[in-house]
Amino acid sequence: MMIEIKEVISDADIKQFVNFPFRLYKDNPYWVPSIKTDEAKQLKRDKNPAFDFCDAKFWIAFKDGKVAGRIAAIINYMYLEKIGKKKGRISRLEFIDDPEVSAKLLETAENYLKEKGMTEVHGPLGFTNLDNQGLLIEGFDYLPSIASVMHFPYYQKHIEAHGYTKENDWIEFRLEIEEVPEKASRLVDIIVKRNNLEIVRLKEKKEMQVYLKEIFELLNVAFEELPYVAPFTGKMIDYSAKKYLDVLLPKYIFVIRKEGKILAFIVGLPSLSKAMQKANGKLLPFGVFHIMKAMKRPEVMDLLLTGVDPHYQKMGLPAILISELQKQMIANGVKYVETTGMFETNTKGITTWKNYKYIQHKRRRCYVKEL
Repeated sequence: MMIEIKEVISDADIKQFVNFPFRLYKDNPYWVPSIKTDEAKQLKRDKNPAFDFCDAKFWIAFKDGKVAGRIAAIINYMYLEKIGKKKGRISRLEFIDDPEVSAKLLETAENYLKEKGMTEVHGPLGFTNLDNQGLLIEGFDYLPSIASVMHFPYYQKHIEAHGYTKENDWIEFRLEIEEVPEKASRLVDIIVKRNNLEIVRLKEKKEMQVYLKEIFELLNVAFEELPYVAPFTGKMIDYSAKKYLDVLLPKYIFVIRKEGKILAFIVGLPSLSKAMQKANGKLLPFGVFHIMKAMKRPEVMDLLLTGVDPHYQKMGLPAILISELQKQMIANGVKYVETTGMFETNTKGITTWKNYKYIQHKRRRCYVKEL
């Protein structure tokens, strides 16, 4: 049968695009589904403020009359301005184990990017660095955090056969939480007093609402030099802060200030992976119940976001943040932490995680190809 590629235009098309992974990964115990309505909003120009600085198109592949794959192509113009290159992105790539299907999808996205003047393509990447990034190439037998990804092992073979090569890898760790050593606590106290720092321990949602906007503003500074990162606009900050407000708990957010200025932050989130599996893409009628239950007595914590103002990198702020979060996790019975992806070249950050009992269990890859 011929492979048919259809551009996503109507609401019915969007529904098929969003639903496809639910069928593809239906029997995979390590896949964590997104909320369908949230994913659908990401695809709509009038709902997703990233379209203010991005172009994007989406396609579905059909074989034998059934959806067999999907792909998106994204151009983030703010990122292109930052790097001075014409690099488009592939995103939301999912497909059955059929080389014809994957080839047609990739060719379709590449042709669109070439038409838009791009000379290279890389990915999988999303609209922004808070969108899903990378192709899973190691760690298929571990449940990912909601900030990570799951793919089938055959994806790598298909993508590399189509001429894509490694650009960057992220690695992820699973840490075992233990009591904070007295020596580490004393060191934190010394750093705080010596530098006249204030540790802000949030208690209420109202406080969190105020600080979330400042946290995203600091992200623009802290992540400025990282690959794939473009500045968050005011609308994106408001959109992202609102998105996270409902699921974050104040007690797992810590902020360091000096003379009223935020220097660093850390955001932990009780693992929602199993709850999202039970919700199966829907908040109602029972999805909300599963999510709320998971947040009450977590055994696993996802380290969602950490940021430090580059001007204060040598002050030891990460040690303070991790120590404070660690104490809170121990008090609430948390036993393990899932880190988010860290570039394999970040030796300083990797060394920090290796101070714990750990396994380095996942690896995600961003691929690149000349057009």
